[in-house]
Amino acid sequence: MSDASAIEPSTRYFRPEAFTADEALSAEERERLRGRIRELLHERDAVLVAHYYTDAELQRLADETGGCVADSLEMARFGADHPATTLAVAGVRFMGETAKVLTPDKRVIMPDLEATCSLDVGCPPDTFAAFCDQYPERTVVVYANTSAAVKARADWVVTSSIAVDVVRYLHERGEPILWAPDKYLGDYIRRQTGADMVLWDGSCIVHEAFRGVELAALRREHPAAKVLVHPESPAPVIEQADAVGSTSQLIRAVTELDAETFIVATDAGIFHKMHEAAPGKTLLKAPTAGRSATCRSCAHCPWMALNGLRSLATALEAGAPEVHVDPETAVAARRSVGRMLDFAAQRAEQVLGEGDA
Repeated sequence: MSDASAIEPSTRYFRPEAFTADEALSAEERERLRGRIRELLHERDAVLVAHYYTDAELQRLADETGGCVADSLEMARFGADHPATTLAVAGVRFMGETAKVLTPDKRVIMPDLEATCSLDVGCPPDTFAAFCDQYPERTVVVYANTSAAVKARADWVVTSSIAVDVVRYLHERGEPILWAPDKYLGDYIRRQTGADMVLWDGSCIVHEAFRGVELAALRREHPAAKVLVHPESPAPVIEQADAVGSTSQLIRAVTELDAETFIVATDAGIFHKMHEAAPGKTLLKAPTAGRSATCRSCAHCPWMALNGLRSLATALEAGAPEVHVDPETAVAARRSVGRMLDFAAQRAEQVLGEGDA
């Protein structure tokens, strides 16, 4: 298991040039590319959907052009509801696949199909299917950060915002769970729900890097700060959190918690929306290494960094690279995603009903 899911840094997965491609652009070139992207979105009947972890410039462009900046599920849901015939997805590959699964009749393009995810790469469909076959009595629940093929093998797909609720529901029904791929998120869910869970051995290279000892040291420097943690982080980090949640939940926490300073343990791309939501508050990056390290907080996904103005403009010009999902796989994946969407809708109606009462 651990061999199947291990991800080692290599040039196969990391392309350092992506970190500086847009940084080298002049202000004039950036403005030209922004203008060209606006034109192309109109000409191609396209809408831009961007993840919270992408570059702030892409997030601003999505907002300014009537697109969407959100987590992976809301990106796909927005694309499904939007009348545009083409979705330009700025994120990582599983996000483009999820958009295609929910909108099979639309063209889905991405700046770079090499933009993947350590959780996705670390959960190969064939190996995962064989793992599931070892536990036929278990309900298979997988995180959204997986390929369409893995989603197709699952009974349920969940995002971090609804994972605890879904697993608690299944646990109350007496269903044992097979969870994949993030072991830290799975452990957090198990501790929150008490569910009987078998965990796949996967992790996010960004969130796994946060260190509990270093976080405790930073908290001592800022004793009034509140700590916001994504549940893909290791337990010693989660245990120090004032709020644990998905990207959208952490952004909301910045506005709702009574504090002026926050230490944030998730990808640094989220700071753009946090600053927009709470412009007067101080946001600190949670540390991923000690004081002697070259980079004390290096929390940014290298694959998200493959999305830039230049690569987006090129993709819109060419209408490629385009995301394709095998039709049979898409049908099966749509069922598991659909269960989550139905569950979320029922929960929303229930909460609304309780409010009316």
